[in-house]
Amino acid sequence: MDIDIGFWLSLALAITLVIWGLDKALKLSKQEGRLASVVEGSNSLISVFLVVLVIRSFIVEPFTIPSGSMLPTLQVNDFILVNKFAYGLRLPVTNTKIIETGQPERGDVMVFKFPENRNQNFIKRVVGLPGDEIKIRDNRLFINGELITRNLVREGDNGRFWQSEYIETLGEVDHFIWQEGKVNPFTGKKVSNMAIEGEWTVPENAFFVMGDNRDNSNDSRVWGIVPDELVMGEAFLIWMHWKPIFSLPSFSRNGAIDKVEAN
Repeated sequence: MDIDIGFWLSLALAITLVIWGLDKALKLSKQEGRLASVVEGSNSLISVFLVVLVIRSFIVEPFTIPSGSMLPTLQVNDFILVNKFAYGLRLPVTNTKIIETGQPERGDVMVFKFPENRNQNFIKRVVGLPGDEIKIRDNRLFINGELITRNLVREGDNGRFWQSEYIETLGEVDHFIWQEGKVNPFTGKKVSNMAIEGEWTVPENAFFVMGDNRDNSNDSRVWGIVPDELVMGEAFLIWMHWKPIFSLPSFSRNGAIDKVEAN
């Protein structure tokens, strides 16, 4: 998810437009030889680059999932679609918002540029909205003083490691989360892989995000909030799962990202 496709599409479109302008001025495509063929080919690509750039910048963009931080909701090598229209129309490359169409809501699965490296794209779930007070105590999530509801689905313990799966409710969204860690062999006590506790206040025009794989996610608990200027869109659909190299693509996971009833 680290390649800036928008930049390269914009650059390709700019180059083809420059060639088109030179062709109009110097009649390059009317000349004989290889140069005319190159110019004609470049001119034919303008509409292709323009359509693709408009679609992925303002409507929908595909991404792949590179890590397990959103398990069990999203698996590594899931191919997803992101609604670029959900949170406002933004210019390619600069990500500047030009038209307001909506704001992230609690429970949304959001794609954004990583605040500590804006060349990387991250995907997490929106937990805190502007003005919210977020608190984590004893591996439990509180928002504005209210304990967030979660219902145990299944749990396992092999004497060395433990894992629990819950259905958590954020706003109007029910979704799965994992929590896991090690078991103390002497006391039998369960120790979380990521026992971060603290309190955070979400500033204006920013969001607090967490991965659904709560004990294996590099998120706002570690590096802070996501400014609105880095928001890219809302992930809404899994359209393919494809492990690399020699495997065939699978479509068994196709459908809406949050499918609690289907599990």
